[in-house]
Amino acid sequence: MIDLWFVIIAFLWTGYFVLEGFDFGVGLLAPLLSRNDAEQRQSLQTIGPVWDGNEVWLITAVGAMFAAFPAWYSGVFSAFYLHVTLILVGLILRGVGLEWRGKVRNPAWCDMAVMVGSGLPAFLWGAVFADLLFGSAVAAVLGGAFTLAVCLLHGAVFLALRTTGAIRRRARAAALAVSAAVIPVAVLALSNLGTFPALAAMAALAAATALIWRRREGWAFTATAGAIVLATLAVFMELRVRPLPGLTLAEAASGAYTLTMLSWIGLIALPFVLVYQGWTYYVFRKRVRVAA
Repeated sequence: MIDLWFVIIAFLWTGYFVLEGFDFGVGLLAPLLSRNDAEQRQSLQTIGPVWDGNEVWLITAVGAMFAAFPAWYSGVFSAFYLHVTLILVGLILRGVGLEWRGKVRNPAWCDMAVMVGSGLPAFLWGAVFADLLFGSAVAAVLGGAFTLAVCLLHGAVFLALRTTGAIRRRARAAALAVSAAVIPVAVLALSNLGTFPALAAMAALAAATALIWRRREGWAFTATAGAIVLATLAVFMELRVRPLPGLTLAEAASGAYTLTMLSWIGLIALPFVLVYQGWTYYVFRKRVRVAA
């Protein structure tokens, strides 16, 4: 049960990083790629139907950590209290900016809130996990730079996949520009892990660059998503051995009865969540055009 729930938590964090990764990237890039209000709305509409649903993965991942591994949960969120607080502030700013943008006379402050609220979590989550693994400020900054750069690339590819016209062209150009920074940062950030998933993540990022150059946005998005999955897998493979200094996974886990009850709850609820979110993405699968 302990290993099962560790895998489930790793799966939930992976889903969060893949889905919120392009949300963060779009939020950061939209004001930079848009030349007028119509283009800004076009960019933000690509994530409008899904961003709040994507945040549910974070809530579920943290809730599962609390229930299945309370000692791990308390250790992580106590040690990184300031980081997590800033992440929550960022998520609140982003939510307010997205929801209020169409209801105020001057949406510029909403766009700034979305940009800041996307950048803070994109950087800080990488800093948290890198510090958790390596315990140094240098590693934290490098980890934050990696996740921020990957989110920018993931978001740029998503915009190129989901838009038409000028935004699509600028998003493709942005993806190529960002990829020049992503790959060397990935080498520095992931080389310390030294696992096959880490190496495969670097290869996936390189493949994404080649694919976006060939205008294969769908496959490029698959490659960036795959890179995030592989990088997250590499991180959790390390955490499996030592989730916190001086703490093993077995010591951090809840009792057998609690884990059994959680398994039944997850078995019932998780398929419905996956089907519902999959249906949402299917319904909103078409490219977004500039409003007339």
